[in-house]
Amino acid sequence: MELKLVVLIASAAGLLGIALGYYLRLIIALGKKGSMELEIKEMEFAAKEGAKKITLRAQEEAAEVLKEARADLREKEDKNKKTEERLIKKEDLLDRRQQDIDKEAEELKGKIAEVRRIKEKVEGLEGTKQEELQRVARLSEEEAKSELMGNLEAKYEQDILSRIQKLEKTGEEKLERRAQEILTSAIQRLGNAVTADVLTTQVSIPSDDIKGKIIGKEGRNIKAFERATGVEVIVDDTPGTITISSFDPIRRQVARVALENLILDGRIQPAKIEGAVEKAQGDINKVIKEKGNQAAYECGVMNLDPRVLAILGRLHFRTSYGQNVLQHSIEMSHIAGMIAEELKANVAVAKAGALLHDLGKAVDHEVQGTHVEIGRRILQKFGVSEEVIKAMQAHHGEYPYETVESIIVQTADAISGSRPGARRDSVENYLKRLAELEAIATGSKGVEKAYALQAGREIRVFVRPEEMGDLEAKNLARDIAERIEKELKYPGEIKVTVIRETRVIEYAR
Repeated sequence: MELKLVVLIASAAGLLGIALGYYLRLIIALGKKGSMELEIKEMEFAAKEGAKKITLRAQEEAAEVLKEARADLREKEDKNKKTEERLIKKEDLLDRRQQDIDKEAEELKGKIAEVRRIKEKVEGLEGTKQEELQRVARLSEEEAKSELMGNLEAKYEQDILSRIQKLEKTGEEKLERRAQEILTSAIQRLGNAVTADVLTTQVSIPSDDIKGKIIGKEGRNIKAFERATGVEVIVDDTPGTITISSFDPIRRQVARVALENLILDGRIQPAKIEGAVEKAQGDINKVIKEKGNQAAYECGVMNLDPRVLAILGRLHFRTSYGQNVLQHSIEMSHIAGMIAEELKANVAVAKAGALLHDLGKAVDHEVQGTHVEIGRRILQKFGVSEEVIKAMQAHHGEYPYETVESIIVQTADAISGSRPGARRDSVENYLKRLAELEAIATGSKGVEKAYALQAGREIRVFVRPEEMGDLEAKNLARDIAERIEKELKYPGEIKVTVIRETRVIEYAR
């Protein structure tokens, strides 16, 4: 019972404590709420005061900005007004000028029409004048002109000839002086004479008994030799020599070396022939490589592909008109370098183009096409520079002259090929060229006779003086030279000399 009472009292005390705590908390919360409302009211009041101040300051600033904007607007309006007035004045001025231009244009149109009428009138008068002159003179304009020119030529022939000769001499002297300086310098600096080294196809033998060994029993030795070398061996009655024939100069040289070695050995049989030919091929290949390297080193042309040098070395066994092509190319390279140096051109390109200009001749019997085209393809294949290819490809006129060096290479080719003793023609070509030269000259009107001299490098034409004057003789020389250029192919230069000689013969009896 007491326990229940204690529990009941404790419960009542707890409830009372809770109620008292809640009441106290409520009182405290109400106190805090009042103070917070007071603070909020104070803050609201302060905010309103601050807003009023900000509003007043903003209104003042806005008024100031508005005042400045109005001032700027008035200033811009003044400027626009002045600009508008200025533009109006300019438009008025342009209108006045346009009116003046239109007026002048109308006046010009009238003047042009008047000039046209005057011109037509003058042309009509000129035509009437020409017709009247032709009627009176009974000659047309062309006939009168021809007769007048003929009379003037007849009357002033000597003066015309003197004037032409003076002009030609003055111009030629200036051009020849500079050309002679360049060419003389180049030729003088290359003072060594390059002789034509034509490799013979004749093999000397110590005795005619060797011929039998070379032929062999039933011709087996000579057949084996021809099969191994690809040449034709001609054994005839000529004492002390055997002839080797082939269109390929390399084959001829291999055959020559092999045959000479067999003759020295004395044992000529098919087995020995094959070994001798193989050894000769190796020797010739070494010679080709050495010649190519020597030529490039002598000319100062570096960085060429070894295969290009090998093809270049083959030219050592190639001849053109009796001139060794490799020696001709080396000589050309030196001449081209000297000329390029004088003309401030690219010396390296000129020398390389000259050295490689006939590269295609080394294989032109094996590959289709001209030697120029073959050489171009070879150089392009082995990465030679385009400048060198342009320099070498125009030396026969198959391609245009694209660079100064291409003209220099062509000039060096002409110098090397046309100098005395450089080349030899066959007897048939020589006689044919002389006959064609004389035929061209004698086919002209007034020519009495013509003679080709100096291996076809000069032709002298004798004319009948009673049929041709000095001026006509000069024109004849020019006409013959032009016909030779158009109709004949020839190396170098051909001099045309027309001789008009008057002889008066009387007899004293």
